[in-house]
Amino acid sequence: MNRLAFLGRDMAIDLGTANTLVYVRDQGIVLNEPSVVAMNTTSGKVVAVGAQAKRMIGRTPGNIVAVRPLKDGVIADFDMTKQMLRYFIRRVHIKCVLAKPRMIIAVPSGITGVEQNAVKEACFQAGARKVYIVEEPMAAAIGAGLPVHEPVGNMVVDIGGGTTEVAIISMGGIVTSQSIRVGGDELDQAIVAFAKRQHSLLLGERSAEEVKMSIGSAWPQEEQVYMDIRGRDVNSGLPKTIKIYSDEIRKAIEEPVNSIVDAVLTTLDKCPAELSGDLLERGIALTGGGALLKGLDQRLRDETGMPIHQVGNALDSVALGSGKCAEEFDTLHEVLVPEPRH
Repeated sequence: MNRLAFLGRDMAIDLGTANTLVYVRDQGIVLNEPSVVAMNTTSGKVVAVGAQAKRMIGRTPGNIVAVRPLKDGVIADFDMTKQMLRYFIRRVHIKCVLAKPRMIIAVPSGITGVEQNAVKEACFQAGARKVYIVEEPMAAAIGAGLPVHEPVGNMVVDIGGGTTEVAIISMGGIVTSQSIRVGGDELDQAIVAFAKRQHSLLLGERSAEEVKMSIGSAWPQEEQVYMDIRGRDVNSGLPKTIKIYSDEIRKAIEEPVNSIVDAVLTTLDKCPAELSGDLLERGIALTGGGALLKGLDQRLRDETGMPIHQVGNALDSVALGSGKCAEEFDTLHEVLVPEPRH
C-alpha cells in the first residue's frame, strides 16, 4: 500500500460513549475500538488507548487509571478525548504527519451548542482541516439504508452506550426527535446495582456487560437460562461466585428499558398525522449496540403495535451513515452542519 494513500482523505467518526469507529473515504470502516484511555497519573503520559486500555479497566496499579473520556454521548474529559482522537487519526493515517483530513463527526441530537463546540475543537486539535457535524439519528438512518431524502416518514431508534436517539426523518431533515441519556451503560449499571442489592456481590462493569449480552432480555424468553458470575462479597471482601437467572436480569434492567420505550412512544405522539401512515406501513428501524438486547424488538412491537426491524449492521449504522456522507459529500451535505473555523 502506498504510504501516502490516506493523505488528507475525508474521514467520518462515530465518537461513541462505548466505542469509536473511524470510516475513511474509499476504504470503509478502518478502525473500531473501545473509547477508553489508560493514563499514568505520575508522568501524565497516555499508556494505552482503545482495546488495550479497556483490558486494563479495574486491573491497573494505583498510578495508572483507565478512563472513558465520553459520558452520555458527550465529552466528559476534553484532554483525554483529544488524545484519543489524535491517536486514532494517526493510526488510520499510518503515521503520516502531513495528513489534515476533512472530518464528519456524529453527535447525539440532544447535545448543547457548547458540547458541540467541544467536539469540533477536539477534532481540530487532533488534526482535522475542516469539521462537519451530523446528528446520530440521521447518520444511523442513512447507514441503515432508509430513504431519508424522500417525502416519506422514516423512524429510527439508535441505542448506543450513553444515549438513545429516537427520530422521525423525512426529506433530508429530522421532523421530530428525542434524545435521552440512557443506553447500554445504564443497563450495565442496573445489573451492577442488582447484584449488590440482591446478592451482596460487587460486580465489575465488564462482568455486568457480559451478563447483559449473555442472558439479558427485554421480553420474557421461552427458556429460562442462567450463568455463574464472579465478584467480591460486600461483607467479607472475598471472591464469590453466584448463579444468576435471565428472569432476574430482565427485572433488573426494567427501568432503563422502560425509559427507552417511553422515548419511542413520546416521539410517536409528536409525529405529524401525514407521516403516521408511512410509519405504520414502514415500521421502525432499530440500530446501535443496545438494539441487540434480546427481545427488545418484541417489547417495542407490543408497546407500539408497529413493525420493528432490527437493522443487520446495527453496531456500525452510525459510522456507515457518516461515512456515506463523506463518500457522497456533494449530494448529502445538506444533512450536515457546516462548521467553518473562526
